[in-house]
Amino acid sequence: MMFLASTDNPYTVLTLIAAPAVFTNAASVLTLGTGNRLARVVDRTRVIAQELQRGELNAQSLKLWRSHLDRLERRGGLLLRGMRFFYGSIGAFAAASLVSVLGASLAASEYRTPFAAFAAMSFIAGAIGFVALVVGCVFLVTETRLALQSMYEETQLARGMASGK
Repeated sequence: MMFLASTDNPYTVLTLIAAPAVFTNAASVLTLGTGNRLARVVDRTRVIAQELQRGELNAQSLKLWRSHLDRLERRGGLLLRGMRFFYGSIGAFAAASLVSVLGASLAASEYRTPFAAFAAMSFIAGAIGFVALVVGCVFLVTETRLALQSMYEETQLARGMASGK
């Protein structure tokens, strides 16, 4: 069995513990960045809402700001879902680390079946964390595309206004 052979190499057990820790750090950094992006979406929504309340916009600008509000709402939802997956991955990686430590305590013992069970649980928790991390990143990429679409439209409007159209 693969899990039993891993006790022959002491670095294997260390890898089982270190890998989730590295992924936990990556998920934490992504969560922090996602929180910052969400704050920017909230700020941008407030700015556009104030512009709309002033009522001093031409028809083209009014149409653009309304579409941007819809897009900002979608972006906020994507960011929130991404954060949920990142937080889930942090929890899964923390569980994988804890289970790995418990399993490592059995690595040199004669308790092969519990060691194999802990190794399997650690792998499953790590795999869940990895999938959650990837799904969260997909949400971020989708949100980034929406942000770039808004930026492109604003740039086109600004160029049109600057050229007098």
